Amino acid sequence: MYIEPFGVEMWMNEWENHCEFNLAETCVESLTIEQLLRLSGQNDTDLSKLLAMKMTYGAIEGSMRLRTAIASLYDDQKPDNVIVTHGTIGANMLVHKTLVSAGDRVIAVVPSYQQHYSIPASIGADVQRLKLREEDRFIPNLDDLRALAVSGTKLIAITNPNNPTGALIDQHMLTEIAAIAREVGAYILCDEVYRGTDQQGSGTTTSIVDIYEKGISTASMSKAYSLAGLRLGWICAPRNVLERVAVHRDYDTISVGMLDDHFATMALENRDKVLARSLTITRTNLATLAAWMETQPTLSWIKPRSGTTALLKFDLPMSSYDFCMSLLNETGVMFTPGSALDMEGYVRIGYANNPAILQEGLKRVSDFLARHA
Repeated sequence: MYIEPFGVEMWMNEWENHCEFNLAETCVESLTIEQLLRLSGQNDTDLSKLLAMKMTYGAIEGSMRLRTAIASLYDDQKPDNVIVTHGTIGANMLVHKTLVSAGDRVIAVVPSYQQHYSIPASIGADVQRLKLREEDRFIPNLDDLRALAVSGTKLIAITNPNNPTGALIDQHMLTEIAAIAREVGAYILCDEVYRGTDQQGSGTTTSIVDIYEKGISTASMSKAYSLAGLRLGWICAPRNVLERVAVHRDYDTISVGMLDDHFATMALENRDKVLARSLTITRTNLATLAAWMETQPTLSWIKPRSGTTALLKFDLPMSSYDFCMSLLNETGVMFTPGSALDMEGYVRIGYANNPAILQEGLKRVSDFLARHA
């Protein structure tokens, strides 16, 4: 089976360990185990409880305690609506493999995470790309969606909040998208890995799974929860969907690690503190980035409303790949080229890293842009 090379992951794999200032990072600054313990009201001595933990496979679909904690992230979901996976990347793969067959129509927003159009394309699906446009503030155009959503459409794949633009689909528009899907009988897969990072209000937008009876939410501990090292994600969906997913999951997952399950449960049971830390970082750092953007005549953007990334449009006589390679070689700062995201003419910046890294990195980018203007 042929599948398109995964542009953004290839870029990250090649360069993220060879930069001085990683402004391509998409996770809120990662927590240490010590920091997680402190946020959870525990200390080093509590780690001794793990000494008696037997390293078995553990609960196949995730421990009841973990699935209960995940279900509580939603308005009206139960542990039986949750199955645990190897990150959101594993969750997305399982949903596409389970629901999509050759010839099925799949609508995927672009730009987005490449899984959502390359995996169904590799299966032989009729993949229709719903282009997000700057003039729409990178929010899906519902007229365009209606035109693509023909009778029998199998799946509509969206990301909310969006990576790489930071656009946010609010509850009202999600309800409208659900109405379009309902008319044609389509599932909606909503990649919600950045949920919990909104710039306004509580920080968390309603999930598609609480809006639409055929809605499917995927997410993980990586972005908003700052625990990518756990490699733990989940699918929240109607039980009949999860029963089908479980058939495929048996072939590539079995279970997640016992330690992953333990620490993810700890974080989710103390999510108010974990997410408060994340919101402080993302909101403070976006304000820093916004102030910096005001001083950059060769850059423009649509300011993010959520997430940890922004898409910057540049006015320089070079490709996005050449921009990013020159920036990396001259300054040690890493961005992600738009070409890896099917968005030539743009670069992606991750702004949720340590504030000191962001500030020094932006200073170096300013010097780079001044030299190349």
